[in-house]
Amino acid sequence: MSPILILLLFLIYTLVLFAVTWFTARKADNQSFFIGNKVSPWFVVAYGMIGASLSGVTFMSVPGWVKDTQFSYMVVVLGYLVGYFVIALVLLPLYYRLKLTSIYSYLDQRFGYWSYKTGAGFFILSRTLGASLRMFLVINVLQIFVFDAWHVPFWINVLVFITLIILYTLKGGIRTIIWTDTLQTTFMLLAVVISVIYIGKNLHMPLIKLVSVVKDSSISKMFITDWHHPRFFLKQFFSGMFITIVMTGLDQEMMQKNLSCRNIREAQKNMFTFSGILVGVNLLFLFLGALLLIFVKNKGLTIASSDDIFPTIAIRYLGPVAGVVFLMGLISAAFPSADGALTALTTSVSIDFLDLEKRPGISEKRKTRIRYIVHLGIALVFFISVMAFSYLNDRAVIDKLFTIAGYTYGPLLGLYSFGLFTQRIVNDKITPVIGILSPVICFFLSQYSVELFNGYKFGFELLLLNGLLTFTGLFIFSRKKV
Repeated sequence: MSPILILLLFLIYTLVLFAVTWFTARKADNQSFFIGNKVSPWFVVAYGMIGASLSGVTFMSVPGWVKDTQFSYMVVVLGYLVGYFVIALVLLPLYYRLKLTSIYSYLDQRFGYWSYKTGAGFFILSRTLGASLRMFLVINVLQIFVFDAWHVPFWINVLVFITLIILYTLKGGIRTIIWTDTLQTTFMLLAVVISVIYIGKNLHMPLIKLVSVVKDSSISKMFITDWHHPRFFLKQFFSGMFITIVMTGLDQEMMQKNLSCRNIREAQKNMFTFSGILVGVNLLFLFLGALLLIFVKNKGLTIASSDDIFPTIAIRYLGPVAGVVFLMGLISAAFPSADGALTALTTSVSIDFLDLEKRPGISEKRKTRIRYIVHLGIALVFFISVMAFSYLNDRAVIDKLFTIAGYTYGPLLGLYSFGLFTQRIVNDKITPVIGILSPVICFFLSQYSVELFNGYKFGFELLLLNGLLTFTGLFIFSRKKV
């Protein structure tokens, strides 16, 4: 497939996005940007959140990840399902009752100024790292298959990509994103389905035969019962549950979309619908990953990186139609990695650190100008971060993402758990110290867990330990409510 064709597809898709932006961003104001004026249809939000949750990480890394972990990731996904129910029944009612724009405002009401800034700061760090990793994964594929052929430097590729995202999110914000996400979700799912069909044709197997082959192979192993193993099924399940609670329920990007719904009932409908569909979609991705491995073995191919399995086979071995659909799916996966994060980070910085909602005497026009400056500043941080990650591409990106989440989302889990399940008054000024020490202690325990815990190796449950350490620290430096 020629680089010119790939670039043409990218430009066509971008034009479609800008058309959607033009319709949704007309007469948009700051409330449109932050919470979509609370008129978003719940079913549109639910469908679009599938693409935003999967993004380039699942689209690229999960199929390749099957090579190393079989279907054990599905246990994590089952944990996700429970986590989404907790979000719908516990966190969403809290956010709607307090009428929050930034969900971290809760920490200000419950604990105080420094706890509030600590929670918002950890979100900004977490989302910047996570979004940068996702963007790097997809941009790197475009670099390999398009820009390298024209000897275009990687930094120009990154700059063009981020500039496009700035242009279509700058005005409409969340009101635009909930509609562009539906477009992106459609192309992502279409790419997976078409890829499965073409792999079956290439291997001369009907769908039923493909399912049987995967089921009978060692690749489909889901439950690991050795408790020493990093992917022991109970660790996977509970880690998945808490990863969802923190990376969705305590994440401004994901909750901002829920808060744009008309009311709490519609937001809960969105969450229940979305969570059920997501389980099936993740299973489909793992099935595709297994087929890709079977294809590699059947054809005697050698592919160095697990993240390169899907793009290499789709573009070079399945024919032009499959290649075109894959690239449309890849491009679709690229944008949710950044547009929602850019909008959420702009919201958090504007409200949590610049207090745009609380500062009296500032005109709407000046607030908009400040928001534009914040938006551009965060885009610059993304550019720097993606360039930095380009030098660290040494293992599956999804593994990096969850490892980072274990360190940066843990303090948020501890803060919200303490606020929701106790009535104690914390020492607000100590909270930032506790928030920093907890990840540091987790890192030390993770590095030396084999020696300290009789061969035990930490997996994603590191997130739980981090949250527990934060919770314990807050409890020690707290007092009973009088």
